[in-house]
Amino acid sequence: MSDEAVPEPRRRARWKFLRDLAIIVVVALLASFLVKSYLVRSFFIPSLSMANTLLVGDRVLVNELVPGVVPLRRGDVVVFEDPGGWLGPGQGNDLIKRVIGLPGDTVSCCDAQGRLSVNGHAVDESYVVLRPGSDRVALTDFSVTVPKGRLWVMGDNRYDSADSRAHGTVPVSDVVGRAFVTTWPVSRWTVLSRHGDVWDAVPEP
Repeated sequence: MSDEAVPEPRRRARWKFLRDLAIIVVVALLASFLVKSYLVRSFFIPSLSMANTLLVGDRVLVNELVPGVVPLRRGDVVVFEDPGGWLGPGQGNDLIKRVIGLPGDTVSCCDAQGRLSVNGHAVDESYVVLRPGSDRVALTDFSVTVPKGRLWVMGDNRYDSADSRAHGTVPVSDVVGRAFVTTWPVSRWTVLSRHGDVWDAVPEP
C-alpha cells in the first residue's frame, strides 16, 4: 500500500514509530561508545603473574572511574601503564597487579609466619600462590614506605611476578582502572574480589 493510500493518522503513527526507533538506536550506540571509551575497557591477561586469580587468556573488564572518581583501596586489582622499564619490547604497555600499599603505607615482609605486614598489621593472603614447600610470600625481606602519589603493587603469584619488589612503586596517575570481573572464557566468569575481609583490617598510616 502506498503512502497516499494510508490514512493520515496511521501514516503519522508509522513515522512516529520509525523516528522513535531511530532515536533509540542512536542513543544506544552513543551510550555504548561512551561506556567503552570512558567508563569500561576490556583487557587480555598475557602472563601468570596474577595466578590463580587470573590465568593466561582471561579477559577482564576494567572500571576507568578508578581512581579519578572512585578512590583506590588496598586489595584492588588494577591495570596500569608501564611506568618505564617493567615490560620488554613487544610486551605491550599495560600491567595488572594487586594494590598492597597506598601512599603513606609501610609495607614489610616477612613476619614469623611468612606474611606481609602493612602499617604493622599482618595480612593473611589466602589467595596468593607460594613456592612449593614455603610459607613466605616473598623470597627476601623488605620494608618500604610508599611515597605520596604512588602505590606498592604485587602479583598474586608471588614467585612469578616482577612487581614493586623488582621495579619499585607505581604512580597513581599511571593507573588505568580497577579490574572488577573476568568475562572470558565463560567457564572463568567471576567477580574479582579485593578480599575486603583481609584488607579492611589494615590501619591507616
